[in-house]
Amino acid sequence: MQHAVGAPLPPPQGPGNGPAGWTHQAQHPGHPGPPGRPPIPPPPPPMGHGQVPGGHGRSAPGPAPQHAPAPQHVPVPQHVPAPPQAPAPQHTPAPGSRETSGHVQLPPGGPVPLPAYPAEAGTGAATLAVLLIGPAGAGKTTVARLWAARRRVPTAHVSLDDVREWVCSGFADPQAGWNDHSEAQYRLARRTCGFAARNFLANGISCILDDAVFPDRPVVGLGGWKRHVGPGLLPVVLLPGLEIVLERNAARSGNRRLSDEEVARIHGRMAGWYGSGLPIIDNSTYDVETTARVLDDVLARSIASPPAW
Repeated sequence: MQHAVGAPLPPPQGPGNGPAGWTHQAQHPGHPGPPGRPPIPPPPPPMGHGQVPGGHGRSAPGPAPQHAPAPQHVPVPQHVPAPPQAPAPQHTPAPGSRETSGHVQLPPGGPVPLPAYPAEAGTGAATLAVLLIGPAGAGKTTVARLWAARRRVPTAHVSLDDVREWVCSGFADPQAGWNDHSEAQYRLARRTCGFAARNFLANGISCILDDAVFPDRPVVGLGGWKRHVGPGLLPVVLLPGLEIVLERNAARSGNRRLSDEEVARIHGRMAGWYGSGLPIIDNSTYDVETTARVLDDVLARSIASPPAW
């Protein structure tokens, strides 16, 4: 559709072309202008050849006027809203139902079942949990570390004294006097060792723990380890003679060296394990390697015939 000859073109749309919010439209005859503006009168009809403005049919000399080409209709660009942007993908957090370490998922630790009896001599490739009991100076830490290192399958050694000494500030040393703080730290260390053993075993790694557990405190000692680790725990008592224990204790240093009176008192309490049904190894004449081999044989027999405790 074309505008009539002489009609003004619609103004270009942009800033400064009228009040804000107005939409500029082409002014066609009969089309109302924007609100607030008077209507534009229609243009006069075109004059004929030789007609004088304001005259009635009179002719005027001169060449015939040239007709200008009719202006083309310029469409008013309409604002096209931009398509809505799709929301950015949100990161979905990984489920936290399992404990993770890096990209390796760890199975939850649980009570340790009793391992199956191995077909070969010794404990073989069995995954098991061991508690090595003995007085200070019995050599249980040294034997436990060597036994764990010589096995063909992954085996961890967790020492109660090492875990107890993780406390750097506020360490409650029983040598300075046994009190509620030292008792609480011993119980906390035992529970921490039990958690560590269960995590190792849940990932197919055997574990041996060592502790000076007294037979006259079954709830705190052996019963506590059974609660922390599970019914599959295999306890073995390492109990050399008093002279050997005193000699080994004298070679110690730091807060792990006890007085001779304390060593004798602990050794006397450990004698209560005789008749308890637990396997006992007297390593008074054994070196460390021999004691480790005897320990493995004793554990193999305990797997085949678990002790009642």
